[in-house]
Amino acid sequence: MTVIIDLTPAREKTGPARLLDMAEGRSKAVFKQWLAARPEEWSKAIEVVAMVPHAWEVPPGFTGFKTAAAEELPDAVPVMDPFHVVRLAGDALDQCRRRVQQDLFGRRGMKNDPLYKARGTLHTGADLLTDRQRIRLDAVFGCEEHVKVEATWGIYQRIVAAYREPDKKKAKEMMQAVITAITTGVPAALVEIRKLGRTMTQRAADIVAFFDRPGTSNGPTEAINGRLEHLRGSALGFQNPTHYIARSLLEAGGFRPALHPQS
Repeated sequence: MTVIIDLTPAREKTGPARLLDMAEGRSKAVFKQWLAARPEEWSKAIEVVAMVPHAWEVPPGFTGFKTAAAEELPDAVPVMDPFHVVRLAGDALDQCRRRVQQDLFGRRGMKNDPLYKARGTLHTGADLLTDRQRIRLDAVFGCEEHVKVEATWGIYQRIVAAYREPDKKKAKEMMQAVITAITTGVPAALVEIRKLGRTMTQRAADIVAFFDRPGTSNGPTEAINGRLEHLRGSALGFQNPTHYIARSLLEAGGFRPALHPQS
């Protein structure tokens, strides 16, 4: 299924997001056909399109949905919310930590290995570290063999810091600086940073667009997806797509005559 969710109430803090509709299939054609069937006035009012988290995991799928949105909603701006960008950087950090661990010991991390013990601390924002956590990280980064992890951790922290900066103009500049830094001149040994740089460069416009439209988030999308997962589990699955869509709308959207309460 392609799930379409109205994030307007959540973004404007007038109420919870709601399931708008569902279409059978997951492809550019399905989403494009759904958009083409909407009233022209409604389509022109769409300002932002927040893509689903699987966009990072399956770039071809993201490209299809994004292309469909661009063709049918040319004035709408695609935005990637902070959660998924930080998750992308966090995944790069974890992959680097595991690779270094494997290179040093030829095995996965064990409870007494410094890198394994610090796995949670590495994901803590630098400004939130306790004295004990700082001591632990200093010990980890004091080892020359861990320099790749330290470099990747530094990029992760810069991304987090950009999103936590209250001045959105400065935050946007910080994020642009990070993307530039990991795009060119990165040593070949920093495999995860180079891969992260390629991905973030491809999505740079979507990432920095958030700072011009703060409040845009896929968090409500995740919440509704969770409710739909629970619905499928409670029903032990659905064989009829029409029934599934109807039950889903009742569970997370409701049958309403307008595409949006303000339409």
